[in-house]
Amino acid sequence: MAIGKRPVNWLIARFELARNGVTGNVRPMEGLRGFAVFLVFLVHYVTLVKPWTADTPALQAVSRAMHSAGNTGVDLFFVLSGLLIYGSLIARAQNFFIFMGRRIERIYPAYVVVLALYLALSFLFPSESKFPATSWSSGVYFLQNYLLLPGLFPIEPIVTVAWSLSYEMFFYLSIPLAIAALGLRNRTVCSRITLFLITAAAMLVYCAGYGGHVRLTMFLAGMVLYEALGVPRERAPRSLWALLALVLGLSSAILFAGSTTAQALKVGVIACAFFLLCFTCFANPYGAAGRFYAWTPMRWLGNMSYSYYLIHGLALKGAFLFLAFVVPATPDEPILFWVLLVPMFAITLVPSAALFLLIERPLSLAPSAARASHSRFASAR
Repeated sequence: MAIGKRPVNWLIARFELARNGVTGNVRPMEGLRGFAVFLVFLVHYVTLVKPWTADTPALQAVSRAMHSAGNTGVDLFFVLSGLLIYGSLIARAQNFFIFMGRRIERIYPAYVVVLALYLALSFLFPSESKFPATSWSSGVYFLQNYLLLPGLFPIEPIVTVAWSLSYEMFFYLSIPLAIAALGLRNRTVCSRITLFLITAAAMLVYCAGYGGHVRLTMFLAGMVLYEALGVPRERAPRSLWALLALVLGLSSAILFAGSTTAQALKVGVIACAFFLLCFTCFANPYGAAGRFYAWTPMRWLGNMSYSYYLIHGLALKGAFLFLAFVVPATPDEPILFWVLLVPMFAITLVPSAALFLLIERPLSLAPSAARASHSRFASAR
């Protein structure tokens, strides 16, 4: 019996980052990360599976809807980052350079490994390379990617999903300075929420007219979420609100497209929807919604979500290239769209788990776990 338990105990020791539920709201938060990264998987899956599926109008509509809904996974990550990072900084004053050192420690180990892997593959498969032709331009391009500039700047990322890391790094750099410059720790909760809402509204209006990095609004939604969770309430929100919020957020991603106004409206609706989704799960972690996102497989996916986010696209592309070698693409069977979904997702879990266990957990998470948290949450992972 003890032998049979060893693999399970081994997995628990490495994937169970909630410390057996130190705080109730950590567990659904982990699950929400898992859900977010699965949405991102859908974006890449529907793109790469096209050569094997019939191009019927119905399947085209489903594919577009899944692609649009999947893009909101990054928005959910931004909301959670806003909650965690702002929460850790507003709770107590921190040395800026120590804080940024911890953020670099969190971001870079896994990213550098995946970036190096992309670099090696660019040399092995020149036809797939994104590098410019000249050595000098290639060096500059690599440095731009190493410094996480693609995303905020019009630079194509080497690691496809790394554009969002530039948003994260911008938030890490700006929010400690904003807290200090505006004296936010000395303000009331009501005044801080009002300030964040006005800022978010101004960003949405500006981006509706002129375009811009409208998805930065999601971080503000997370900051409002942190403040709202600290306000006493007589009763917990019903889980039905979480379901309605999720439907609203995903539907708006599917329905709104095109102009800068439509994009700003979409982001505004998604920000409100994901605020409500997270608020319901965290304020009532033992309700139906909180327990759903606390489901162990979803939480374990959430715990390794950063590693999964970085490498799953590469793993998925490799899996489809292998499939093309074994079974040439024959786009005449719509059912293959659904048949391939689960096995392709399962394949992406293997390199993601390896990156998490070998790089992310020992180099990024273990040092942070050793430090005591001063936030209402377990850590600002």
